[in-house]
Order: sequence, then structure tokens, then C-alpha cells
Amino acid sequence: MADSFDFIIVGGGPAGCALAARLAAARPDWSIALIEAGPAKSGLASDVPLGIGQLVPVKSARNYAYDTVPQKQLDNRVCFQPRGRGLGGSSLINGMIYIRGQAEDYDSWERDELCHGWSFADVLPVFKRAEHNERGEDEYHGTGGPLNVADLRSPNPLAAAFVEAAQQAGFPRNPDFNGARQDGVGFYQVSQKGGARFGAAKGYIAATSRPNLTVLTDTQVMRVTFNGKRATGVEIIRGGKRSALTARAEVIIAAGAFGSPQLLMASGIGPAAHLRQHGIEVIADSPDVGGNLQDHADYTINRDLAHRELFGLTFGVIASLPRWWREYKRAGTGKLTSNVAESGGFLCTEPGLTRPDVQVHFTISVVDDHGRKRHFQTGYSVHTCVLRPKSKGTVRLASADMRVAPLIDPNFFGERDDLDRLMRGVGLAYKILQAPAMAPYQGKPVYGSAFAEGAELEALIRAHADTIYHPVGTCRMGGDPRAVLDPQLRVRGVEGLRVVDASIMPTLISGNTAAPSSMIGERASDFILSSNRAGALAA
Repeated sequence: MADSFDFIIVGGGPAGCALAARLAAARPDWSIALIEAGPAKSGLASDVPLGIGQLVPVKSARNYAYDTVPQKQLDNRVCFQPRGRGLGGSSLINGMIYIRGQAEDYDSWERDELCHGWSFADVLPVFKRAEHNERGEDEYHGTGGPLNVADLRSPNPLAAAFVEAAQQAGFPRNPDFNGARQDGVGFYQVSQKGGARFGAAKGYIAATSRPNLTVLTDTQVMRVTFNGKRATGVEIIRGGKRSALTARAEVIIAAGAFGSPQLLMASGIGPAAHLRQHGIEVIADSPDVGGNLQDHADYTINRDLAHRELFGLTFGVIASLPRWWREYKRAGTGKLTSNVAESGGFLCTEPGLTRPDVQVHFTISVVDDHGRKRHFQTGYSVHTCVLRPKSKGTVRLASADMRVAPLIDPNFFGERDDLDRLMRGVGLAYKILQAPAMAPYQGKPVYGSAFAEGAELEALIRAHADTIYHPVGTCRMGGDPRAVLDPQLRVRGVEGLRVVDASIMPTLISGNTAAPSSMIGERASDFILSSNRAGALAA
């Protein structure tokens, strides 16, 4: 294995995979190393969409399964933060929903955060370039890109009933949440191909073999190395042995909203007093590293319901698995192709809002505590989250050792407005469940009364709400000097170092974050390919 590369990318999630593939393809004369702490192969439970139920709840080779610090506004509960580990990152274990967010999200980055080059007009062509939408190309969608986007092959009848009920409740049908408008209800498009999960590694890395791209899996990066203020490489542990790799041009951190600030701090970039507490030499005092954590707090309405189209740990479901497997292998169709969270939508909780402020997901099984509390009964759930929360949390070091999980504090409902907005959103979900199309499927509430409100609903939210897996913002970019990154994702205070993943978002986008993470990797490749440093390297 070579020990020197032009570019070293730390983290094989959607952003890291996109960036590595684009740089390697554009410049065959550059050497690229993509380093990932987890395994190279996705595994059967990841490839088969319904296997998500086995991936999210447990710590494994492909799931960091972090815990948060106790959440004061959630009855002091320790919440759960599953994150993908392996080539593909969280696209290995996520719900496969392909959502970009609202145009206003990106326009606000440029306008309010002074992030030139990040308006929706700037990023839409990048989204289209990355996409192969099976519906075809149009004003909002591309074909021929590395990320396959498809409609569900075998939509569930109850997911369809939920959409019909939402229309009866007054919400418009929206066939494309990534089109001209986001508001309304419908089925989600998914990152699948032929009925199988199609994550970032399959699209960007496995689809091609390039001699100038070295992929190092099962490799833990311990810190970025420096010569003065310039990043020179990384220190790694691979196969139990510690060694160093050198980067001639840049080191790029793409380790996610938890891993990227952790690695910056472990390398000497962050709040100076905090670093000194852990015996870390301060390279650059950057107080906002690990701050600005934003996430979608989610409340789940769970209903037990005996129905042949729903899932659960029942004899009937288990007995049907061989038949479902045969159909899946033969045709790539059937119940195993379900991403579980099949339908949903984007809703406004108050009159006069110009864009949706909550999102709902309808899932075809009970999802109690991320699936960690098993139900020997079929059922369904309706998830509701606030799209643009005001609450902000932190990521801090528990140790200078990157193998020790960081201290994660999302500060859920630190701002009361988030809780009030969520309660209104749950009220809209109840309204949909009471519409005629869902009337035959009321089932039995797992917690609380059938249509809780007021103090009862607030108590239920505090007792059961948690993440729906979209942490961002901990290495925010911005035009202000306090921002961790400049708008081209370069780390302020040092040279030769960038961060490229969801941690760069100054504010949380209005939706699921996998597609925007890939876009960020794509966008970073444009910056690097046109940069002065890249020109000097080419010369």
C-alpha cells in the first residue's frame, strides 16, 4: 500500500464516496485515498430493503449506534443515534428516501449565511448530475448519474390508504416531492435499483474501478497531522498497526455530523479550552467546531393492527418469508422491496405559511424506540418531525481517542417553539388517521389515547420522541469569520484541510439528508478541481 497520496478523504459516506469518485474520474493523474473505518461490503440485511429493521436497532460492524447525553426536555432520557459504518456510510442503513429539501433552504444559505455558490440555482444542476431517475429527465431531474432513484416496486396498500386519507383531510397529492413544490402527500421515491438498496458506495465506488483511487476500509483515522498550520496527512490504525499517510495537496474530512467535528477536535482544531482539557495541542482555536448541531426530532404514533399487509414478529409473517424471498430473487418485487417508510408528505401547521414546516412518514410496521422494543404483532406507525428546528446542540469529545464515542447533545426541544410546532404537526397526523380511507385501520394505540392532545400529547412526546436520523451543522460553513468553514468548505485557521459532509450545513434542510450529502460531495469536487491548489498540483 502506498503511504502518500495527492488527496486523502476520511469517511466513506455519501459525501466522501461522491467526492472520491468525481476527483478520480476527472483527474487520472491524481492519486486519491478514501479511508473508511467500517467494512467494505454492505451485507444482505443492507441490500434487501426490508432488512432495515435488523440494521437500525443494534450496534454492529455497520452501525455506530451512538447514545446521546441525557435530554433535559425528554424526561432526561438517553436517546439513540444510529449512524452507518462502512463503505456507503448511513446510506447502508437508512430508509432510502430520496429528498432534496426546499429551494428556500439553499437560498437562505446564500442570503443569510453568506454562502456564495450554494443557492438552489447553484445546487439543482449538481443534484441532477448525480441522479439517474427512472422516471426520466426533466426540469428537476437527471438521468445517467451514479445515484439510481426509483419508485417503489410493490407499494403497500395501507401506505396508499394513508395517502388517500391525507387527500380526504384536505392535503394535496404530490407525485414528486423533489419537483416544483414540496407540499402535499404521496409515495416517496427511493434509492433503489431492481428492488434492492442502491447506496452511495454502489453508485459511486463499486460501479467503476480506477487505478488512481485507493479505498482503505476497516481503517481508523486517529488524527490529522500538521506541519505548522498546514495539514500534511493522517495517522491511522489498520490491522492493529499504527502508521501515517501523507497528503500532497489536501486532507478532506467526510466523517459525518458526529465524526467530522470529533476528528477536527482530536487533531487540535476546536474550542481551545475543551481541547486542552483532553491534553490536545491546539492548532487552531475554532469555538464553533462541534456546535450548531441540528436534528429532526420525531414523534411516532404507533398502532397495533392485525392485518396481512403489515409487518411484525408474527407466525404468519415469519412463515411467509421463504415465499417473499423467492419472489424477491426472481423478480425484484414483493414485500422485501419495501423501505418500510413508504409514503408521507410535507405539511403546514399554521395558515399563512409559505412552505411546509413538518414532515410525516407512514411506516408499515410498528417502530417503537427505533425498533428496539419488539412487538409480536403487526401494526403501523406515523412519524412527525419539525423540518427546521430552532434548537441547537453540541458534539464534544469524551476522549482524545477517536475510537471512543463523542458526547452528543442534540438539545431536543431546547426551544419551546419546536415542541409546540411538533404538537400541531401530530394533530395533523391524527386528522389524516381519522379520514375515511384510514377509518378501517385504527388499530390499538401502543401508548396513550387514540388521539391525544394538550398535556397528554406533550407528555407522550417527552416520553417517546427521538431522532429521525438527520444530524447536521457541526462544522458549519459561512461567510462570517466565526464559521468553521468558508463557503468552499476550507477549514478556517489552517491550510490544506476541508470538511465535506452534512456537518457543513449552516441550517438543517427540510427533509431527509442522504441526497443533500451526496450533493455536497459533488459540489466539493467542483471547488477542488477549480482551485488554485489543484492547479499548482497539476503543474
